[in-house]
Amino acid sequence: MTGFQPPIPILRSFDAEMARAFYIDFLGFKVQFEHRFGPDAPLYMGIERDGCILHLSEHFGDGTPGTFVRIEVPDVHAYAKALNVKNYRNAQPGVQSQEWGYDDMSIRDPAGNYLIFCTLRDV
Repeated sequence: MTGFQPPIPILRSFDAEMARAFYIDFLGFKVQFEHRFGPDAPLYMGIERDGCILHLSEHFGDGTPGTFVRIEVPDVHAYAKALNVKNYRNAQPGVQSQEWGYDDMSIRDPAGNYLIFCTLRDV
């Protein structure tokens, strides 16, 4: 490996099943790995979609609920449309055009973290 790699945010999670329903079933990420120190230990999970890697942790002290993460995507409007077709009961995201040239789609995860999927507009 050469050079710096993109950072991997560690987001707090409180419920593995709710996190899977949100990140895997709704957003379309795939599980890279899952780790527990024992059968009843908190879950630490790596997920990935199109090169975007996130880690989700149920461990106390890992991450802070309410964290914001910006994720650039090729076409935020198409992604929003694809998500809304799923009729996920906890989110029907829309896209907002920002003055600074991005179109943003903000979604809050089950632990209170904010994911802002964004695309730079042709200006």
